[in-house]
Amino acid sequence: MKIGVLALQGAFREHRDLFERLGAETTLVKLPEHLEGLNGLVIPGGESTTMGKLLREYDLLHPIQGLGQEGFPLLGTCAGMIVLAKQIVGAPEPHLALMDITVNRNSFGRQRESFETDLDIPVIGADAFPAVFIRAPHVEAVGEGVEVLARYHDRVVAAREGNLVALSFHPELTDDDRLHQYFLDIVENA
Repeated sequence: MKIGVLALQGAFREHRDLFERLGAETTLVKLPEHLEGLNGLVIPGGESTTMGKLLREYDLLHPIQGLGQEGFPLLGTCAGMIVLAKQIVGAPEPHLALMDITVNRNSFGRQRESFETDLDIPVIGADAFPAVFIRAPHVEAVGEGVEVLARYHDRVVAAREGNLVALSFHPELTDDDRLHQYFLDIVENA
């Protein structure tokens, strides 16, 4: 299994390290040719507007969009969730527009209001997941085919639609690899 990690900005090395610890081969994706031979792709955190510009500048937007439309597994964390969303509150246009969710950017406040909390995510087991929220988005609305995986109070912070998974938080900044394993299971079954 070969997992690509979009390496334009953000915590891409941490994602790579977690997948490699789980036994997956990884590739850092910076150009369209880096997508060849992959079984799944992670879109990490960072700054979503900048990431959208870089996806366009490096001619990655349409190739990744095409893969996603064909059922290719994609995992978006924090800004990656925003990049996957079909609608972004207050933004004129989405980026990849693949996942039937409406996302509100920075809905948990500024950098200084970042926090960690334990989340119940039943699809990965009974033990709580230590979620790290940094200027995190949340999902305001989900489409008919979207499964809510976790909530923080009344806010949706993890969702899945087919082979697309979006998380508001940063699982790569913890030692808990269960969400990365969950994505690998999706990739294996795709």
